[in-house]
Amino acid sequence: MSRADTAAPTRAKPREGVPGPERGARAAGLDMGILPSLLGYSLRRAHIAVFQRFGQAFDSFDISPPQYGTLLLVDANPGISQSAIAEALRFDRSTLVQIVDRLERRGLVVRDVAQHDRRSHALRLTDAGVALLAELKAVGAAHEREIAGALGAEERARLIELLAKIPAPASSRS
Repeated sequence: MSRADTAAPTRAKPREGVPGPERGARAAGLDMGILPSLLGYSLRRAHIAVFQRFGQAFDSFDISPPQYGTLLLVDANPGISQSAIAEALRFDRSTLVQIVDRLERRGLVVRDVAQHDRRSHALRLTDAGVALLAELKAVGAAHEREIAGALGAEERARLIELLAKIPAPASSRS
């Protein structure tokens, strides 16, 4: 037997400023078993922490992460189709239509008829969308600094590189 086979189960270790089930589990004396060593569990905890912090940072703007991602893509790709955004953000088209509907109702994006395909919409930011996105980018940059605060620049870049290696579900692959 290897040492890993006989090692005691991992106990949850609280991290300063990080609330969550591990801190509560440790306080309750709960043995987390192998859970903290599982990649999926660690990714889910990171996802929850990032989205909670996003909610706090962007709360006054009433913008969700999918709306922010959509605005960023429309800004970088004026005239982009809803289908292209849905594929990039890994949403089904009907979900993206709802996101764009909300942004359009708020006067942040406009759907124009695409020149190359009159059945498709070409999205662009309105002046209000451009102005709001400028504010959101500043908040987003601060949010990114906060969530990556414990990482150096090289570690952050490496983490993004490693996460990109996790394959999309088969139904999302092109």
